[in-house]
Amino acid sequence: MINSIVQGDCIQQLRKIEETSVDLIYLDPPFFSDKKYTLKSREQAQCFSFNDRWGCVQGYADFMQARLALMKPLLKKTGSIFVHCDKNAQHILRSILDNLFGREQFRAEIIWHYKRWSNAQTGLLASHQNIYFYSKSDQYKFNTLYTGYSETTNIDQLLYKRTRDKFNKSVYCRNDEGLSELGKAKKGVPLSDVWDIPTLNPKAKERVGYPTQKPLSLLERIIELSTDEGDLVLDPFCGSGTTCVAAHLNGRRYIGIDESVAAVSLARGRLDQPIKSESKVLKQGRGAFPKADQQALNLLQGVAYHAVTRNKGIDAILAEPYQNTPVLVRVQKPKEPLCEAATRLTNAMLKKGSLKAFLIQTEVDIGLDAQFKLSPGITVLSTPAVSIANALKPVVGD
Repeated sequence: MINSIVQGDCIQQLRKIEETSVDLIYLDPPFFSDKKYTLKSREQAQCFSFNDRWGCVQGYADFMQARLALMKPLLKKTGSIFVHCDKNAQHILRSILDNLFGREQFRAEIIWHYKRWSNAQTGLLASHQNIYFYSKSDQYKFNTLYTGYSETTNIDQLLYKRTRDKFNKSVYCRNDEGLSELGKAKKGVPLSDVWDIPTLNPKAKERVGYPTQKPLSLLERIIELSTDEGDLVLDPFCGSGTTCVAAHLNGRRYIGIDESVAAVSLARGRLDQPIKSESKVLKQGRGAFPKADQQALNLLQGVAYHAVTRNKGIDAILAEPYQNTPVLVRVQKPKEPLCEAATRLTNAMLKKGSLKAFLIQTEVDIGLDAQFKLSPGITVLSTPAVSIANALKPVVGD
């Protein structure tokens, strides 16, 4: 079964795996969401679906208890298990895991945090899921990962050695001359239990159209934390095969199990041609993304709007629509011909189905050409600087 995706209910397939042979188990089981999940592949050629309706808590608990009980003996003494869930089942799974592995083997509750689009649901927008991390024993394998320091970190904390004084207070070490002692080179801050990893956007190359598909970046981090090259990774609810692809790409062996014939076929295809989307957020941080043009938005003080980034035609959309269509705002950029700004705004109106837009002129001597025909629905407004400059121009014939 090594380096393969197996079709069938894991309650049967787990019995075929040798005990104490697995280094890491990751599972993304049903979430007790009381929903049926359906999604089509990118080419719309295939529909993937699974049912997460259980009827009662006990039925779900019995289902998970029976399967998790078979997983524990498969782990090596140094092995770990990561169980993915959300608010619907976290209390159920936590209780089962405490009973099976022991509360003393609970290592962390990882919060996978991500940005989400808004919706009309009343209440707080769900923007995280939980991953419970348990070990088989106290001798579990763990590779410490490091992240960058906070922007507010004092430079002295990076440079100098620290110790505890007689009151157990953290202080800087000082030499005989009273000067702070330089510390060793620091690797960064050990990884915390809150992970900011983006979900896969609808256009990501990595996306295959499987419901609840997780990003490879998430699984690669779990694998890097808890295994070494050549170790064996098991996913008993492998779905589209993300865990197995992550293991394969990082030099680990793998076993994937899923009862869906379509999912197994998809997972095997991904292993033949693995695709990973690069995340700019993970590489460079959210600060690397283009910011809204704050100088332009300062001109809208007192107006209710939503700032727009990464769009050459729009700087903002007004909070209130016009005849059920968005009202767009474009601010003329330095040395930009107003005709060019108007053309970009017109194109944005066509794409967004907008009937009303405002173009703000900021350049005194770069207005509209006499021959340029402004699109219906666009109103040109001048900044005070442009209005004053035009008012002070001498009148022809005076």
